Amino acid sequence: MSPLSSRLTAVRTRAARVRTRAARLLRFFKDLGPKAFLGRVFSKLSTQLSLQNAGGEMLVNLEHAAAVDWTVPGERFANPVTVADGPVRMAWIMSPPGAESGGHQNLFRFIDFAERAGHHCTIYLYDNLHLTPSLDATKQMLAASKSYPDLKADIRMYDASVGVDADTQALFATGWETAYASYLDRSTAKRFYFVQDFEPYFYAIGSEYILAENTYRFGFHGITAGGWLAHKLSTEYGMACDSFDFSVDTSLYRITNERPRNEIFFYARPVTSRRAFELGVLALKDFSELKPDVTINLAGWDVSGWDLPFAYKNHSSMQLAELNELYNRCAAGLVLSLTNMSLLPLELISSGVAPVVNDGPNNRMVSDNQFIEYVPPVPMALARTLAGVFDRPDATARGLAMSASVAGASWSDSGDAFVSAVERVMRG
Repeated sequence: MSPLSSRLTAVRTRAARVRTRAARLLRFFKDLGPKAFLGRVFSKLSTQLSLQNAGGEMLVNLEHAAAVDWTVPGERFANPVTVADGPVRMAWIMSPPGAESGGHQNLFRFIDFAERAGHHCTIYLYDNLHLTPSLDATKQMLAASKSYPDLKADIRMYDASVGVDADTQALFATGWETAYASYLDRSTAKRFYFVQDFEPYFYAIGSEYILAENTYRFGFHGITAGGWLAHKLSTEYGMACDSFDFSVDTSLYRITNERPRNEIFFYARPVTSRRAFELGVLALKDFSELKPDVTINLAGWDVSGWDLPFAYKNHSSMQLAELNELYNRCAAGLVLSLTNMSLLPLELISSGVAPVVNDGPNNRMVSDNQFIEYVPPVPMALARTLAGVFDRPDATARGLAMSASVAGASWSDSGDAFVSAVERVMRG
């Protein structure tokens, strides 16, 4: 091959790699949504680049961040609106939703509960970096998705110069960057903070970490997903909080297979650091050596681009309606979460799958279900516990008992707790 041909081949190879990487990044962006995607990107950048080199851009508008001085009580918060009775007009400021964004799906679930209780909701999408697909495209995605409820709420882009509607009575921040917009909004509405995770942990120690952490000191009333967050925010930041319990949709997740099972499930999210993908891979490598005849199923993300040291089935991202069939082939499930607990352990239990979860207050304080196997986050310890599930002589009966333990669970109970908390605060 001539030198010119070699150079051309090298150029074509590099171009193909660039196209492949660009296609992967585009898919990540579409599936995760702008907030989760960019949070991951900036977390990586923060260890390599200065803020100036990164263009000075974050999920939050830096002028908004600079304008918030939470050490001096805001005048507009002195006499917030109260509603003696009847419906409350609510505004929700959130990052743009993605098709695969579980946090947004759960957020929409609770907006649906508010609407069903008679309250009026408007959704405002906050996107400092202007990377949102068109508003129409976002609405079309929501309408087409079976993972999002059909809301009455009007959906708009948030414009800080305009703010929320003047008649808004309850204003919800839903993520750390939206808390700044909520704080600065001219509305006299009562401020709430719908907190689903401790978001500073999404970043390395640095500016984003501090800016996210500061939002818990803004004086908003927190409504948290589970008791761990409520305890952490109230004891460490003095934040007034209510919480709702995690639940499971037993119409989606139930036992359909009472025969012995010889497969395992792993919630594989390499794009979400807090799901400890690499730790899970190490545990599953050890598990595959202990139980070489057990089929390992990975779902949550397309991992075909990863070189994993064991045989597995790659299910990529799955629709909610597809999960129960997979769950019912599995005896155990590995679900790791280093911040707030995942919703999956209770889903697995409902389908008769023994969930193996990393031990810690972030998980134990969310659910004390006796069938969750809490294990120190050590690969071999996780592997031994997973393997032990397959050695139980009562595995089938235990699976039925697991499912029965959550048979009475309902998200509507969590919705009632949420609505009751909001109404109590709004009544003054």
